Amino acid sequence: MSEQRSDDIRNAVRSSYAAVAEASEAGDCCGVESSCCGVSDDAAINALISTRLGYSQADLESVPEGADMGLGCGNPRAIASLQPGETVLDLGSGGGFDAFLAAAEVGASGRVIGVDMTPEMLAKARANARKGNYSQVEFRLGEIEHLPVSDGSVDVIISNCVINLSPDKAQVFREAFRVLRPGGRLAISDVVAGTELPEAMQQDLQLHSACVSGASTAAELTAILAAAGFADIRIEPKDASREFIRDWVPGSRVEDYVLSATIEAVKPQAGQVKGS
Repeated sequence: MSEQRSDDIRNAVRSSYAAVAEASEAGDCCGVESSCCGVSDDAAINALISTRLGYSQADLESVPEGADMGLGCGNPRAIASLQPGETVLDLGSGGGFDAFLAAAEVGASGRVIGVDMTPEMLAKARANARKGNYSQVEFRLGEIEHLPVSDGSVDVIISNCVINLSPDKAQVFREAFRVLRPGGRLAISDVVAGTELPEAMQQDLQLHSACVSGASTAAELTAILAAAGFADIRIEPKDASREFIRDWVPGSRVEDYVLSATIEAVKPQAGQVKGS
């Protein structure tokens, strides 16, 4: 992919999610074209979206109002097995929803870092953290291809429907490998391509921001993760997810091409043979 194309994608994604954050703050609705699942001024609609993705009503009620924006394509925390005292990194943390839920599991002795490249999202997340008094959560401005996080400092990386947006997924996973401690793990919800996308769909920047055009196949992601150094790679597509993906861009048939998946992998311990 050319540098110009990569820049075009990042700029389109940043602009789209800035619009999502601003619309959410204003109580407006900017529609599915601006994000994976759109944003609504109706908390009941956002709650319906999130419960379809695997969150409980208790999850929704435990975070500050406005943190759940109805974004995402799964619940990475459900596969993360978070433990008290762990350090968690949320890639593309948005309004902070998954970061705040992770904070409840790692407790006061743990730490959660959210990274997002959109200043408007970062401002929203920080405001939500103040409202909820999350002293162990911080949000940093940065791109997931160039994480503002030190080497070997993170136990678990979570992410919810964000890595598909990157034009350089190999760099994302190299960075993830760098910041994880040996034995650290990935617990990601994202979209994967079930079949090759039509060329017109691949080139559509609006569909890229809608979590469609940037989807890679499970085989491609497995190869990228292995090349980055990860072991115990498990990618499980969820065929039932096509039901809610259909709502992302109604009438476009995107559900014929992409579906949600869980993506898990481990950074081997020193001396551990990959796959053992």
